[in-house]
Amino acid sequence: MQTLVLLALVGLGAQLVDGSLGMAYGVTSTTLLLAIGTNPAAASATVHLAEIGTTLASGASHWRFGNVDWKVVARIGIPGAVGAFLGATFLSWLATDLAKPLMSVLLLGLGLYVLLRFTFRGLRTDRLGQPLRRRFLTPLGLVAGFMDATGGGGWGPVGTPAILASGRLEPRKVIGSIDTSEFFVAVAASLGFFVGLGTAGIDPAWALALLAGGLVAAPIAAWLVRLVPPRVLGSAVGGIIVLTNTRTLLQAFEAPSGWTTAALAFVAVVWAAAVTWSVRAHLAAQRAEASAGTDTGVGAVEPARG
Repeated sequence: MQTLVLLALVGLGAQLVDGSLGMAYGVTSTTLLLAIGTNPAAASATVHLAEIGTTLASGASHWRFGNVDWKVVARIGIPGAVGAFLGATFLSWLATDLAKPLMSVLLLGLGLYVLLRFTFRGLRTDRLGQPLRRRFLTPLGLVAGFMDATGGGGWGPVGTPAILASGRLEPRKVIGSIDTSEFFVAVAASLGFFVGLGTAGIDPAWALALLAGGLVAAPIAAWLVRLVPPRVLGSAVGGIIVLTNTRTLLQAFEAPSGWTTAALAFVAVVWAAAVTWSVRAHLAAQRAEASAGTDTGVGAVEPARG
């Protein structure tokens, strides 16, 4: 029972982040399942099974708040489903001893990407309104879907920054469209795991616990996407993923305990510094915007005429 409550809380927290940032539900949830001893294929299968419900709820919530571009959803979701099915069958074929460190490496790479991307880079806005074409979205969907199934997460970490970097779609619609299209990825990945694994190693109770937490968080996250600074949230989540998967890899390679402690302490210090940097950068950007508003005469008092 304690495990189910923990999974529900993880599902709630992961969906709050995913729904407001456009990434990290799968990466966060899979990282936890690996940490408590679940084999990689079963962990990814369990998370994707839960995501069928959470992505449906998240997509509906984002649609309600006007955060979805349906052309983007169609153009990236279908190739994403193809990539996810291929990735799920590939992971099901791998031996567990090889799959676990491989998945941790993928998750660590995704975590580093999220951490660095949101700590040091801002969002481009000079191309807003220009169309996102199939020749860009189709290969992006294939790669992101494959990474999502094999890494237990990756749809958001690959897809969201790529579309944000293009500067053609406002951030809230990037996040809403990625979250909505992930429904196709979750369904296709689940089918791929059922083909490759059957029901071996998949615990329906765990999937339901993750789903329950995610369903509670989905509408809240769709509302928060307009309020929470993505830069700070991205740094915080990226650090958690890097810290947890560094520990998993060190344990997989049987590193001495002293080395493990030192490595984790180093990652924790870097993580804290990244979050601090992001907070300061966000506050500086707010001050710059306020200053720009003042310089253009917003709120200025007209001189008295005598």
